[in-house]
Amino acid sequence: MGSVRWAFRCGSWSPSRSDWLLAARCVQPEERDRIGQFVFAKDAKSAMVRSDFDPEPPAWSFNLSHQGDYAVLAAEQGLQVGVDIMKTEMPGSSTVPGFFRIMTRQFTAYEWSVIQSAGPEHQQLATFYRHWSLKESFIKAIGTGLGFNLQRVEFHLSSEPLTQGRTLRLTKMHLDEEEEEDWMFEESLLDADHHVAVALGPAVKPGSANFRPSLLPPTTFTLLSFSDLIASASPLTEEDPAYWDSFKVKAEAPPRQRNTRI
Repeated sequence: MGSVRWAFRCGSWSPSRSDWLLAARCVQPEERDRIGQFVFAKDAKSAMVRSDFDPEPPAWSFNLSHQGDYAVLAAEQGLQVGVDIMKTEMPGSSTVPGFFRIMTRQFTAYEWSVIQSAGPEHQQLATFYRHWSLKESFIKAIGTGLGFNLQRVEFHLSSEPLTQGRTLRLTKMHLDEEEEEDWMFEESLLDADHHVAVALGPAVKPGSANFRPSLLPPTTFTLLSFSDLIASASPLTEEDPAYWDSFKVKAEAPPRQRNTRI
């Protein structure tokens, strides 16, 4: 069995002309065209990095996420895997209490008690996004769409604080009010504001059903450079100078106020 955890800091990546055109050549033409339709350079960079992540062979399960300044990948052999990253930041068009009211139905009464008792508003937001990334990681691991009732899953966080450079595995999930023993959740901080959750569940393939995530050692995220990211990629198309010209216009445009997510 094996594990891969990769992260790339899209927010501070300022690609050169040659880097951007090489990255574009290493993705499928349809995906390159989709990336080219983004209005903002930040979104185009994040989407390009996601497309250039080179997952392991087909026997592996992998999942991707990006939000804030990072794109991340988690891959596993013989397990279901889902990953989600969230950046702790103030809501763009609402107060924190107003934002929480909008999101009321996404969490159980117990989870809201934990979130709202976390301390100052910034800490409440950090706890909110921590719960949110845990729920999203599970939903992505099982392949369920927006129709899943998020109140069916309830997370019980460890009292041990998250710290950078360390993976925490003490959070427990209750599904339909019963604790799930076969699922494990890895939590880590890429920096002070970016929380990552990885959901690991038993494999659904024949012959692997008895393998449990708890048998695996913890895995930390490796921060990749652009050279690392592109090292095993192969160009699929010819270079298109106009693709750089289009991106450069976006990169030189005034920054917008808030992040979006794909």
